[in-house]
Amino acid sequence: MTTTALPSPAAASARAASARGATGFRLAVIVLLGVGLLWLAFRMAAAGQPLWALGALALGGTALWVYASARTLAGRYLFPGVAGMLLFVAFPLLYTMQIGFTNYSSTHLLTEARARAYLLDQGSFDETRAHASSVHADGAGFRLQLVPPDGGAPLLTPPLTLKGIAASEPVAVAPATTAPASPALPLRELLAHRDALMALTLKLPDGTLLHYAGVREFAPFQPQWQAGTDGALTEAATGTVYKPNRDSGFFEGPKGEHLQPGFQVNIGFGNYARMIGDADFRGPFVSIFVWTVALAALTVLFTTVIGMTLAVLLNWEALRFRTLYRTLLFLPYAIPGFISILVFKGLFNQNFGEINAILDAVFGIRPDWFADPTLARTMILIVNTWLGYPYVMVLCTGLIKAIPADLYEASAIAGATPLTNFFRITAPLIVKPLTPLLISAFAFNFNNFVLIALLTDGRPDYLNTKLPAGTTDILVSYTYRIAFTDAGANFGLAAAISTLIFFMVAAMSLLNLKLTKAKD
Repeated sequence: MTTTALPSPAAASARAASARGATGFRLAVIVLLGVGLLWLAFRMAAAGQPLWALGALALGGTALWVYASARTLAGRYLFPGVAGMLLFVAFPLLYTMQIGFTNYSSTHLLTEARARAYLLDQGSFDETRAHASSVHADGAGFRLQLVPPDGGAPLLTPPLTLKGIAASEPVAVAPATTAPASPALPLRELLAHRDALMALTLKLPDGTLLHYAGVREFAPFQPQWQAGTDGALTEAATGTVYKPNRDSGFFEGPKGEHLQPGFQVNIGFGNYARMIGDADFRGPFVSIFVWTVALAALTVLFTTVIGMTLAVLLNWEALRFRTLYRTLLFLPYAIPGFISILVFKGLFNQNFGEINAILDAVFGIRPDWFADPTLARTMILIVNTWLGYPYVMVLCTGLIKAIPADLYEASAIAGATPLTNFFRITAPLIVKPLTPLLISAFAFNFNNFVLIALLTDGRPDYLNTKLPAGTTDILVSYTYRIAFTDAGANFGLAAAISTLIFFMVAAMSLLNLKLTKAKD
C-alpha cells in the first residue's frame, strides 16, 4: 500500500499566490484591451462613423468575452474563422448589396453634406484688393506684415504660433508702429508654414476679412454660393436658388439645371429595374447574359468530351508511351493560365500570328479574330477549351482507375466492343461523381474574368449603347467596365449586377451540394 504525501502549507500557499497572480495579470490585460477598444470606438464615432464604431465594439467585445470566459473554450478555436468570414465574406457582400440600391457613381461620390460643403468652398479672390504679405520671426513666434494694394502704411499682426494652427477666429491686424525686428522669411521657410498660413483669417481695421491667396498674398474671398436655412444653395452673382433633389442626387435650379458634384441617394430597386425596363440597356445586358451562360456551358461540354476521350484512350493498356502522352497532355494545365492566354493572343494576331500564317498558306484566308464578334467568341472557346480539358482528363483518369477490372473482363467475354464498354460501363459509373465537379467548372467559367480581360477585353463593342458593352464581355467583365473603366464609374449599377451574379453562383453551389448528397 502506497501513501501520497500531502503538500506542505508553504507550497500550497505559493501555488495559490501564483494562481492569483496569473488571474490578476489576465484581468489587467482584459481591462487594458477593453479600454483600448472603447477608445477606438469613441474615436470612430467622433469621426462621424457610428456604424463602424458599433461594429468594432461588437466584434472586439465578442472577442474579449470568448477569450476571457472559461465557458467558451471551444469558441476560441472557432472565433477566428467566424470573424474572418464575417469581415471578408459577409461584410463585402452586404456592402455591395447596399450600394446596389444607391446611385453611387463618379458623379455621385459624396454625401449631401459633403457636396454642399464642397460647393460652399467655391469662390474667387478679389485680386484688386490683394495685400502683399511677408512673415517675420518675433521671439518664439511670428508676425505677418501686410502691405495694402495702394501702397499705404503696412499692417502687422500680433505674435502668432504657426505650429499646429487650425482655422479659428479671425486675427485682427493693426497699422504697424515699428518695422519688424527681423527680415522676412525666405521662400523655403515660408513654405514650411504654408498649412498654418492657409488656416489663417485676417481681419482688417475696416472689418474686411482676408484669406490666404498665395505664398505671399492675402486677399478678400468672394464665395460663389450662399447656404440657405432649408439646405438650398443660392448663387451669389445671380441669386438663382438650387435646391437638393433627393431623387436625382443633384442640387437643381428652377429650370432643371443641376450642379456638380452630385450626392448619393437611395434609389431603391432603380438599378434592378433598369436591367429590365430600359430597352437600351436591356438589349446588350441580355446578350451578354446569354453569351456568359453559353460560354460556361460550351466550355464544360467541350472540355468534358475531349478530356474524357483522352482519359479513355490513355487507359488503354496496349498503348505505348502512355505516361509520356499523359504528361504532355497535362502541360496546358501546369502552365499558368495568364501566360497561355497571352501566348494565344499573339498566335491569333491577324497580321503576325502563326495561326493566320498557316490558314493563309493552306486556304488563303486571314480571319480577323479580334474584330468579328463570331470569330472572337470562337477564339475564346478554343482557348478556354485548351486551358480546361487537362483538368477533366485527370478527373476522368482517376475515376476510370476506380472501376473494377472484373466488369471489363466480363464484357470482353460477352464480346462487347470498346464503344459498348464506354456507354454501358465507363460513362454510367463516372458521370455521377463527375457531375458536381462539372457544375463547379461551370460556375468558374461563368466568372472567368481573366480570360476575357487578357484575351479580348470584351471587344469588339456593341454600337449605340448607353454604357460601353462588348460582344465578348461576360457578366463579370461587363460589371468591371461599368464600375472601373469607361462607363462613368457607375458603382451602384455594377453592385446590382454583382449581386445578381452572386445569387446565380449561389444557386449553382446549392445544386452542387444537392447532387453531392444524392451521390452519397
